[in-house]
Amino acid sequence: MCHLASLLLAFSLSLSSSIVSGDPPGIFGDDSAGYGPVFEEQPVDTIYPEESPEDKIIMSCRTQASPPATYKWRLNNWEIEIQEGGDDHYSMVGGNLVISNPDKSKHAGNYSCLAINEFGTVISREASVQFGYLDMFSTEERETVRVREGQGVVLLCAPPPHYPDDLSFRWMLNEFPVFIPLDKRRFVSQTTGNLYISKVEGSDSGNYSCFVSSASIAKSVFSKFIPLIPLVERPIRKYPADIKVKFPDTYALLGQNITLECFALGNPIPQIRWRKLDGELPAHHEISMAGGLLHLYNVQYEDEGMYECEALNSKGKDWHKAQLYVEASPEWVEHINSSERDIGSDYTMSCLASGKPKPHVRFLKNGQMYGKHELRFTDLTFDDSGMYQCIAENRHGVIYANAELRVFVSAPTFELNPVKQMILGAKNGRVVIECKPRAAPKPTISWSKGTELLSNTSRIFIWEDGSLEIRNVTKSDEGKYTCFAENDRGKANSTGALSVTDATKITLAPSNADVSVGENARMQCAASHDTSLDLTFIWSLNGHVIDLDKEEESYQYVMDGQSGMSSCELLIKDTQLRHAGRYTCTAQTPVDNITASADLVVRGPPGPPGGVRVEEYGPKSVKLLWSQGSDNLSPISKYTIQYRETRSPEEDWKDAVTSPPNVEGNAEKATVVNLIPWTEYEFRVIATNTLGTGEPSDPSPKTRTEDANPVVAPSDVGGGGGTSRELTITWKPVQPQYFYGSNFGYIIAFKPENGTEWRKVTVADPKAKQYVHKDSSIPPATKFEVKVKAFNSKGEGPFSLVATIYSAQDVPSEAPTITEARTLSSTEAFVSWKLASQQTVEGYQVRYWRKSMETEESAQRVSSKEDHIRLDNMKPNSHYIIEVRAFNGAGYGQFSKQHEIHTKKSPPSQRPKIISTKKNTSGTLLNIAWEQVESLANESKVQCYKVLYRQEGQSTGTLYTTSKLFIDVPMPKDGDYLVEVRAHSEGGDGAVAQVRISGGGASVAQSLSVCVLLLVAVLSVAL
Repeated sequence: MCHLASLLLAFSLSLSSSIVSGDPPGIFGDDSAGYGPVFEEQPVDTIYPEESPEDKIIMSCRTQASPPATYKWRLNNWEIEIQEGGDDHYSMVGGNLVISNPDKSKHAGNYSCLAINEFGTVISREASVQFGYLDMFSTEERETVRVREGQGVVLLCAPPPHYPDDLSFRWMLNEFPVFIPLDKRRFVSQTTGNLYISKVEGSDSGNYSCFVSSASIAKSVFSKFIPLIPLVERPIRKYPADIKVKFPDTYALLGQNITLECFALGNPIPQIRWRKLDGELPAHHEISMAGGLLHLYNVQYEDEGMYECEALNSKGKDWHKAQLYVEASPEWVEHINSSERDIGSDYTMSCLASGKPKPHVRFLKNGQMYGKHELRFTDLTFDDSGMYQCIAENRHGVIYANAELRVFVSAPTFELNPVKQMILGAKNGRVVIECKPRAAPKPTISWSKGTELLSNTSRIFIWEDGSLEIRNVTKSDEGKYTCFAENDRGKANSTGALSVTDATKITLAPSNADVSVGENARMQCAASHDTSLDLTFIWSLNGHVIDLDKEEESYQYVMDGQSGMSSCELLIKDTQLRHAGRYTCTAQTPVDNITASADLVVRGPPGPPGGVRVEEYGPKSVKLLWSQGSDNLSPISKYTIQYRETRSPEEDWKDAVTSPPNVEGNAEKATVVNLIPWTEYEFRVIATNTLGTGEPSDPSPKTRTEDANPVVAPSDVGGGGGTSRELTITWKPVQPQYFYGSNFGYIIAFKPENGTEWRKVTVADPKAKQYVHKDSSIPPATKFEVKVKAFNSKGEGPFSLVATIYSAQDVPSEAPTITEARTLSSTEAFVSWKLASQQTVEGYQVRYWRKSMETEESAQRVSSKEDHIRLDNMKPNSHYIIEVRAFNGAGYGQFSKQHEIHTKKSPPSQRPKIISTKKNTSGTLLNIAWEQVESLANESKVQCYKVLYRQEGQSTGTLYTTSKLFIDVPMPKDGDYLVEVRAHSEGGDGAVAQVRISGGGASVAQSLSVCVLLLVAVLSVAL
C-alpha cells in the first residue's frame, strides 16, 4: 500500500544556500515500499559572465527517492515548459536544468527545482541566475592633476558600469604591471576605488591608472592615465588632518568578517586611531594599513555600537563616527524531522528559528502552502501522509527543513525487533525484558512464562510500553517468557529465555586515606562474582570515571584474579590537591554491578588568598586587605606580599616591604611601604604553610599612590651653540617613575657668569630636553651659568648642579671672494676662494645651479681650512652659476659674488672599434689598431686616445696616451691582461673598448662589465 510508505524529512538550511538534509532512508525500518524525495544536490546562485565563452548554464538538482523522482523547474514561480515546441533554450539532464545560449532578457531570475514521486513533492531553495559584466572605462582623456608638495590629493577612479558589486581596486603608475605600494601615505579605498595620497611628494610625479578587477567574472580593466604633477613649494606648508575616507553606517551578519575604512589627508602624515565609543574594541579585531583599516572578525551581537576613527597630526585633529549594526540570517533552533505515526493518533509539527530580524516561518505540503508556525494533526489519516517543508525567512536569507510524514497501519510483527532470545539476570537483582513489536494501531500486550499467563504482582510488573519487569530475581524465575501482541489487524508473539546468575559482591572495600601533596596513595577493592561472567572494575573520582589512557601519569591499576574472586588496586601517583575527593570502585559484570567508596584527603600548600584590595593609600605606602584562601588542611604560617608597576607589566613581581615586616598566617591586612609617589601599582598576596608556598592571588585593582614633591633633579645639564642671539640649554629628562605627580615640567634658571640675578622660565613638557632662549640683547659667545629643576602639581624639587655654557655665535659677517672658477670636463668644475678672516667660521658652502633651472640647485660643504672644491655630477654643455658663503653654528653668512661657468660638451659616446690585433715577429709585442672615433655634434672633439694596460683582476696598470690609431703593448709571459682603449676630449674620456690578452693571443670583449665602467669613471677623474 502506498499509504504505508516511510516519510523522510529533508530540511534545506541556508542563508540563501544552507540546507538541513532529510533523514536517510531506513528510519522507518522497512523501506522496501519506497520513500519520498530527499535532496542530495540543490541549485546555487550563479553569475554568468556576459562575455563567457561557455554557451550554457547548468542548474543542479538531484534527490534520493524510491521510486526515482521526476523533476520540474520554475523561473520566478512560473513553471518552465520543457517539451517539444517549448523554449528551445531549456533542456533537462537527469534533474539538472541546462540553459543553452543564455539570454539576459529571458533567463535572469530566481529558479527552483521540484522533485516528485508517489509519496509527495519537495521544492528546492531558490537560486538566482544573474548576468555579470564589467564595461570598459571611458576613452576620454583624464585631466592633469596639479597639487603643491605637502598637500593631499584624491585621484578618482569612477569605475565603469558593472555587476556584481564585488570589485577590487589597485592603481598603476606609468605602465602595467607597476602597481603602487600602499603605506601610511597612500591608500586605495575598496569601496570607491579612489586613490588617496595624504601628503604629495616630488617622487609622486607620474601617470596613474585605476585597475579594476571583478572576481565573479574573472575580468579586469583599467582607466586612462591621470597625470599627477607635484608643484614645488618652499618651504613646504603643513596642513591639519582631514578625513576623506569615511566608513558609513554598516550592517554586518553574525559571524561575518567586515572591514571599516578611514583615511585622512594632511602634513605631517596623520596618525589614525580607532575606538568603540560604548566599550572596548572587540578582542577579535585587527588594524592594518597604518591604521586605515579596522578588521572585525567573527562579528558578534556585542560588537554592535558606535565606532570612531580619529586622525591627528601636529596641525590638528579630525573625527568620524558611524554605527555598526549586527543582524543574523535565520538559523534553526528546532525543526521538523521525518516521522512515522499510527493512524488515528495526534501529532504536531513545529519549527523555531533564530535570526535578526526575527524570521517568518511557513509550511509547505507537497510544494504547496499549508500553514504557519506549527501544524497540529488530530486523528491522523492516510491523507496526512506526504512531504512537508518548513521555511524560515528574513531579509538576510532563507532556510528549509524537509520531512516526510508516514501514517502507518499494520498487524503486530516481531520481524524487525523480536524478544531477546537469551536474557541474563542476577540473583536478588532486577531484570527487564523488552517487548516492542511493530504495529498500528497500538497493540495490547500480555506475557506468559511457559504455559502460565503472567499478571502484575509485587515482584512482576508489565509496563505500559509492554516491557516485563521482574524484581528480587530468584533461580525459580529461570525459564521461557513469551510476549503476545494483538490489535484489530491481527496478533503475533515472540519468546526469550531467562537465565539467573550469582550476584556480584564487594569483599574488600576501599578505605579512607590521608596524604600530603607529592606522596602516593592506594585504594583497594575486591569482589566475588558468577564464574560464568567476566568481571570489570571501574574507578571514578567524584562521579567522573578515571580514564587511564588520558591520566596514566597520575593513576595506575594493579589487577589480581582467581576463580570467582578478583581485586583491583588503584595507585594514585604523586598526589596533588586535584586528586582529593570521593573514590568509587564499581565491580561490574554484563548482568549487574555493585559499588563501594572511600575518601582521599590531600594536604598541601595553601590556595590563593581572595579579595585583595587597597583600602588606604599615601605617597609612599598603602594599606592592603585580603581574605584567607583555603589552607588545604595545613594551617597558614605566613603571607608574602608582592607588587609591580603597571607601566611595565612585563616585569617580574617583586617582594614588597611591609609593616609589620613579617605578616603572620592569621593576618588579613598589612601596610606596604617604600613605594614611589604617584605611581600605579598592582599587589598580590601569597600564603605559605609547612607543606610549601601556594599560588598567588589574583592581582588587586590598580591603585595609584598619592603625589609628592619631586626629589630627582634633571642631569647632564649643558647646552650652548645655536643661532645668533640665542642661549640653548639642554638636560637629560627625569624618568617618568620620578615625576611624583601630575602636571610635571621643568624650571630653567640662567644668568651671565658675573650676574647676580637668576632669570627663570617654565617648560611644561615632561619629555622636554632643551630650552632655547631668544633675546636680541644676548651678546654672542658669552659665558652663562644655568641650572634646572623639576616641578609638579604638588610643588618643586631641588635644582641640578650649576653648569657653564656659552651663548650662540653670530653668523659670519664676511662674504668669501671667489678667486677661480673653471670647468674640468663635461660634468666637473673647480672652484677656489679667499678664506675669511673671522675665527668663528666653521666651514664653507658652495652652491651651484644651471642658470635656466634654479630649482635644481646643489650644494656642497667643506671645512674652514679648505679654500677650494671639485664639483661633480654637473650637466654637460650647460651654463652654471656658482656662489660661496661661510657658516658656523649660528647659521650661514652672506653669499659671495656669483661666478658663471660653462661645462664642456659630453665626451664621445662611440667606443673605439678594434680592427686588428697582431703579434710582432718575435712574439713580444701585440699591435692593437682601431678606427677613428667621430664625435657627434653635441660631443667634444677627440684630442687623443688613452690606453690602459693592466693585469686582469688588478685595478691599476700602465696608462699610455697617443694621437695615433694603433699602439704596441707587451705580450704577457703568463696570466691574462686587459687593454682598454678610450677616446679623450676636453669633455672627458669616452666609452671603452676592451681587448683581452693571454699567452695564446688576444680577443675583443663584446660587452663591458659594471666594474670596468666604474674603473673608467675613476680614471677619468684621476686624469
